[in-house]
Amino acid sequence: MMMASRRGGAKLAGSMMLVSRSFSTAISRGVIAKEAVTAEAVGFHGDVLRKNIGEFRVRGSVFGVRHGSTMSFGEKDQQKTEMKQTPPAADGGGKEEKKEIASYWGVPPSRVTKEDGTEWKWNCFRPWETYSADLSIDLKKHHLPATFLDKIAFWTVKALRLPTDLFFQRRYGCRAMMLETVAAVPGMVGGMLLHCKSLRRFEQSGGWIKTLLDEAENERMHLMTFMEVAKPKWYERALVIAVQGVFLNAYFIGYIISPKFAHRMVGYLEEEAIHSYTEFLKELDKGNIENVPAPSIAIDYWRLPPTATLRDVVLVVRADEAHHRDVNHFASDIHYQGRELKEAPAPIGYH
Repeated sequence: MMMASRRGGAKLAGSMMLVSRSFSTAISRGVIAKEAVTAEAVGFHGDVLRKNIGEFRVRGSVFGVRHGSTMSFGEKDQQKTEMKQTPPAADGGGKEEKKEIASYWGVPPSRVTKEDGTEWKWNCFRPWETYSADLSIDLKKHHLPATFLDKIAFWTVKALRLPTDLFFQRRYGCRAMMLETVAAVPGMVGGMLLHCKSLRRFEQSGGWIKTLLDEAENERMHLMTFMEVAKPKWYERALVIAVQGVFLNAYFIGYIISPKFAHRMVGYLEEEAIHSYTEFLKELDKGNIENVPAPSIAIDYWRLPPTATLRDVVLVVRADEAHHRDVNHFASDIHYQGRELKEAPAPIGYH
C-alpha cells in the first residue's frame, strides 16, 4: 500500500509539474504579445480563471494551451500586418490600391529608390546592377577555327543560322527575341556545372561561376527588352519551347564532354549575334523598321537617356554580345592551354 501510494504521489507530482510548465509557457507568450485573449480565441473549451493584460490562464487540456496560444497570436499578428499594409479604399469609387503581400515570417518588402529619389519600379534588377555599355569595343574580331573542335563549333553555328534565316527572314525584332532565348542558356549551364564542380572538389572557381551566371542574366534582360518591342505569336512561343529543350540538353552534354568546345561554340554564336544586330541597325537606318522609343526597362538597365530610341537599344545589346564573345573565346583558350578556368581571374563586370 505504501509503495502504491508513493507511485501515485509521484505520478500526481509529475502531472502537476507538466501542467505548471504548460501554464508558464502560455503566460510567457501572453506577456510577450501584450494582449488579453479569451478562451474562445485560442479554440479552447474551459473557464477563464484569471485574465490580466498580457496574461491569461485557461482550465482545460494542457497541450491545447500551447498549440492554441501560438495559433492565436500568429493569426492576430497576420491580421495586424494586413491592416497596416492595406489602406482603406478612397471614397468616390476610385481605383483600389494594390495590396501588398502579408507574410507571417516578417520579411520586409524592399523599398529601393533611384538617385533622384523616385521609386525604383523593377523587381528583376536593382539600380546597382545597371551600367553603361562600352560601345567602343571592336566588333570585327574573329577567331579563326584552327583545330578540329573549333571547326565543328564554327560550322555548327553556321548550320543553326540557316533555319533561323528562313523562318524569320528580315523580322529582326522576332529574330532577336528567338536569339536571346538560346543565348541565355550557355551561361546558366556553364555556371551551374562549375558550381557543382566547386562543391565536389572543395575549391574556388576563380570568379567564373559569377561571370557565367551574370552573362546568362544579361542575355535574359535582352529578351525582356525585346519582349516590349516584338510580341511573339503562339507558334513562335512553341518554337522557343522546342528549341530551348533541344539546345539546353545538347549544350549540357557538350559542356560535360568538352568545355573548350562548348565555350568556343558560344563565342561563334555571339559573333553571329553581332552580325544579326548589325543587320538590324541597317534596317532601322533605312527606315524599314520603325525607330520607336526605347522601352523603359532598357532605359533603366543601360542608363540610357529618356529620349533613347530602339536604335540606341540595339547598339548597347550588340556591345554586350561582343563582350560575351570575348569572354567565351578567352575561356576556350584557357582550356586549350591545358589549364583550368580558376587559374585565370574571371572578367567579372566586363561589359
